[in-house]
Amino acid sequence: MLVVRPSTFVDLPSIERLLNETDARVTTLPKDRDKLSEKISQSDDAFSGGGDSDTPASFLFALEETETQELHGTCGIDTQAGNGYPFFNYRLDEVIHASHHLNISSRVPILFLSHELTGKTLLRSFSINPKLKETEAFELLSRARLLYIAAQQERFNPELIVEIQGIFNEKGECAFWDAVGRNFFDLDFLTADYYCSVKSKTFMSELIPQHPVYVPLLPDAARATIAQNHEAANRTCQLLYREGFNRSKFIDPFDGGPVLTGELHQTYTMRTLKSKKAKPSNVIGGLKYLISNQSASDFRCTIGTLVDGIGQTIRIPLEVAEALNVQEGDSISYSPL
Repeated sequence: MLVVRPSTFVDLPSIERLLNETDARVTTLPKDRDKLSEKISQSDDAFSGGGDSDTPASFLFALEETETQELHGTCGIDTQAGNGYPFFNYRLDEVIHASHHLNISSRVPILFLSHELTGKTLLRSFSINPKLKETEAFELLSRARLLYIAAQQERFNPELIVEIQGIFNEKGECAFWDAVGRNFFDLDFLTADYYCSVKSKTFMSELIPQHPVYVPLLPDAARATIAQNHEAANRTCQLLYREGFNRSKFIDPFDGGPVLTGELHQTYTMRTLKSKKAKPSNVIGGLKYLISNQSASDFRCTIGTLVDGIGQTIRIPLEVAEALNVQEGDSISYSPL
């Protein structure tokens, strides 16, 4: 059975292997063992409650096959985008240039460096075994984060953001970065991406000018990729759109990919979420649900069948109760697939 749970240091080699296998670029999970270990340590502190609700925290989850204990994916949450530092993006706006004498008026797209998204809840670090990309495991891994947030709402901002992978080629060349960032950093895209993963986006403020960028002055190849996602992120976008996320006016400052935004209480998961007391038993039939316990430190989420009804108690399959570490009378949350 596939279960989403908190990551541990035992997962470190498996996460390294997964990052080398997946076709997605996961900036928030650097391919550096020391930095990965640091990320897991930060997550361990977050799950153990090592800080107050106003202190930024980073959670990292793992998707595990319980029978084999094999790790198949990761996902994460930052309670505050930027983790106490400015979280940079470009905001895509328009300015109007007009001349009454010449009877000319035009709207010109322009990019402003912004940290308006600082402090929002950031969904991050999504990676999954390519063999599971078109299965229910993909939805389990992505949406499990929302069930965790729902159970611990006091720790999170109700405004959610997700940065979607932008367009670059198989050589790691990114037209947007080459046209914008490289002029100020003198670093190729992959090197800049690495620095962002092992440090943070705050290093941008040290080098990049604060002046706006006029989009028409960029090369055609760069303009064509603004707010466009990489094909490897299509499945992620489809799921998030269904969940209730929308494209925003913000884009990633490195690859120009879109930033999706959503309100926790408007997501499909929250609108359909129910909580009841569990009664482990033999369950026959029913519909498929995402089911989780409500533990802050020992969170578990999986897919199982339930027969919902009236009352505050619901029967759950024995194997699901075992996977969630749930006993009779414990509270569970569930939302339909």
